[in-house]
Amino acid sequence: MTALDVRSGVPFLDLRPMTEAVTEEVTAGWGALLESGAFIGGETVVRFEQELAAFCGTSYAVGVANGTDALHLTLRALGIGPGDSVIVPANTFVATVEAVVLSGAEPRFADVDPDTLLLTVDSIVAARVETTKAVIAVHLYGQMPNMRAISEYAESHGLLLIEDAAQAQGATYGVRRAGAHGVAGCFSFYPGKNLGAFGDAGAVVTSDPVLDDRLRSLRDHGRAPGTHHDHIVVGTNSRLDAVQAVVLSAKLRHLAEWNRARRHLMELYRELLDPDRVTPVADQAGGHGVYHLAVVRVADRAGVRRSLEDHGISTGIHYPVPCHLMEPYRRYADGALPVAERAGGEVLSLPMYPHLSLDDARRVAETVNEVAPRRHR
Repeated sequence: MTALDVRSGVPFLDLRPMTEAVTEEVTAGWGALLESGAFIGGETVVRFEQELAAFCGTSYAVGVANGTDALHLTLRALGIGPGDSVIVPANTFVATVEAVVLSGAEPRFADVDPDTLLLTVDSIVAARVETTKAVIAVHLYGQMPNMRAISEYAESHGLLLIEDAAQAQGATYGVRRAGAHGVAGCFSFYPGKNLGAFGDAGAVVTSDPVLDDRLRSLRDHGRAPGTHHDHIVVGTNSRLDAVQAVVLSAKLRHLAEWNRARRHLMELYRELLDPDRVTPVADQAGGHGVYHLAVVRVADRAGVRRSLEDHGISTGIHYPVPCHLMEPYRRYADGALPVAERAGGEVLSLPMYPHLSLDDARRVAETVNEVAPRRHR
């Protein structure tokens, strides 16, 4: 044991300060819901949808039950299904690929940039085939890829561009926020996200009125607008609860402040971490990330994690197995994707949340420098 002791641990994530910041407003909002009995839909959900659309810079937002449904229903609403293929980066949370398969389409796995671990035009070109109808750009760890280049390529080749912005509420590329670059932006509000509910929740933002109408129908059992018994398509039950909309509206007012805190913490990590031992995932030029996760690459990740745990520091891994190597999705893989595969064995997520103290962040960086072996470049 070194001088860096374990008397007070550093958790990977602590949601309590964010919860405390909105408790009074949420309690009041829930009290109003108890009086009204409007627990699904209603003014509370409509208000959050309007607030989210304004925040993202889109015309519409459609609340759904979770981020996976946001992706799945968007694909269905766009008419993507059997006979179509959709390009996805291999190093994403499984829900991205899961949604494609659930829609009836086939995923086309793409490799990523070795420094940012984000999708690129070159990787899209390598994965595209005749059946490719759409690209899902994943804003991994809270960073957006080069959306200008990807948008231009998608438009010139007739591809629909969908943003998986589950980890990037408030991130920007150029002057546009996450969700406002493609035909649709899909969000998860899982509790640990930058904008997190008190349970599962999600949303799709878009400026396409036809897509907005289709999504509202699909999330509500395929009902025709303004009707209760007229079901015009095969839909599902994926409505955003008003209980969660209260939480999300309250937290949205704090999001910019919390994202600034995340950026400051990541700047400190970059300043303190030894580049001979630790390689933070690079920033995307032209973008402004929100650092849902603080991801670095290390040698002997298992050993580093054990040593950090011995010092009371908790970490995570996002993600150890690229999707094209997972059992249900191997049949869609064409071959090796070396960048995603190598990153899967090296990525390590350090503690990151808005109320992490600077002293604790310094302690994390100093301990990582102490326990991580030198990397062979």
